[in-house]
Amino acid sequence: MKLEHLKERINEYKSSIKIVVNKRIIWENSTKKLIVETLKKAEATYPIGWKVQELKWIHTNEAVNITFDSFPADLIDFTNKIPNYQFLQGGALVFSQLHNGDIEIIVTFPILENWILSENEIVELGVFSPRDITERLIVEKIDEFLKEMIKWEVPIIKNKMGFKAQ
Repeated sequence: MKLEHLKERINEYKSSIKIVVNKRIIWENSTKKLIVETLKKAEATYPIGWKVQELKWIHTNEAVNITFDSFPADLIDFTNKIPNYQFLQGGALVFSQLHNGDIEIIVTFPILENWILSENEIVELGVFSPRDITERLIVEKIDEFLKEMIKWEVPIIKNKMGFKAQ
C-alpha cells in the first residue's frame, strides 16, 4: 500500500470531525437551551422537590439534569406520621453530551449508604443527535424517568419466597 491510498481515509476523518463540531454547535446554540427550558417548566409546574442543574463534565462535555433534591412540601405532614422516615436524595434524568456530540439520556438512582451497587444503578433511555431532541422527546423522557423512579421506590415483587408465580 502506498501513502497516496490514505487520501480517502484522511478526507473521511476530516469529515467526521466536521460532523462532531456541527453537533456541538447545535447543542450549544439550541438543544441545551431547549432542554433547560423544558425541564425548568416541569420543575415549576410540578413542584415535587426536583431541581434543574447544568453540569460541566470532563473536558468539553456538558450535561443538563433534573434531580430530586428535596422532599415534596405537600407530603411533609404525611411523613411526620413516621418520624424515622428518611427521604433519599438523588435520582436524576440526565441529558449528557458524549464525545461525538450526541446526547445520551440516562436515569440515575439515589445512592443508598452501605448498598451494593448493581448493574441496575443506571438506565439508558437512548442516544440522540442534538437536532433530534424536541420538547416532545424531553417530556417523554421525563415520563419514563418518573416511571423508573416509581419502580425504584415501589418495586414489583416478581416472586414471593415459597410460592410459585402463576
